[in-house]
Amino acid sequence: MEIVLMGLPGAGKGTQAEVIVSQYGVPHISTGDMFRQAVAEGTELGKEAKAYMDAGKLVPDEVTIGIVRERLMKEDCRPGFLLDGFPRTVEQAKALDETLQSLGRKLDHVLMIQVRKEILLERLTGRRVCQQCGATYHVAFHPPKQEGICDRCGGELYQRQDDAPETVATRLEVNLAQMEPILAFYEERGLLRIVDGEQEISAVTRQIMNLLGSEAQ
Repeated sequence: MEIVLMGLPGAGKGTQAEVIVSQYGVPHISTGDMFRQAVAEGTELGKEAKAYMDAGKLVPDEVTIGIVRERLMKEDCRPGFLLDGFPRTVEQAKALDETLQSLGRKLDHVLMIQVRKEILLERLTGRRVCQQCGATYHVAFHPPKQEGICDRCGGELYQRQDDAPETVATRLEVNLAQMEPILAFYEERGLLRIVDGEQEISAVTRQIMNLLGSEAQ
C-alpha cells in the first residue's frame, strides 16, 4: 500500500498517520526523517543535503528525489509506505511518479485531510505552554483547571509567537497556496481521496480505513 498523506497544519495528520502505519504495517516516512537519516548514514546525497541545510538554503529537488528513492528502496518499504511532507511541488510529484515507475511500483492513494481554515486557526492558536515546566494545554480541548496556570507546577501559561493568530493565518495561507497545485495534479490522475478532518478523531479514522480498503494487516 503506497500512500501520500496531505493536510494543512492542525488537520490531524500525525494522529491518523500512527493508525495507518499500525494497521497496514508500512513505515511513516517524513521529509525531515529522510534527511536526518541520510545525513546520519553519511550517504553522498546526505552530505549534499547537509551542505545546503547548513547554509540555510532549500535542498534542490534532484537531491531530495535521490534521498526519497534511496529511502523507498529500503527493506522496510517492501510492503508499502506512508509519505508525509513529500511531494511539496508538482515537479516533485512528477519525479516521485517516475521514481516509483522505475522501481515497478505506483501510488495507490493520496489522502487529503481537509479542515476549514477557521477551525484550523482555533486548533492552532489555542495552544498554551507553561513557562516553567513546558507542559502544553489548549484553551478549548485541554484547558488547565485554573485559567492561565499550569496544573503541574503552578507556572504561568503563555502563547508562543508561532501560535499567534497572525502568524498561524500566514502559515496556513502559504501552505494552502503550495498544496493546491499538487492536489489538482493528483485529482486529475484519480488518486486524490478527500477526508473530512472536522469529524471526531475516530470518525476520521473510520473514513480513512474505508477509503484505503481491507488490506490492513
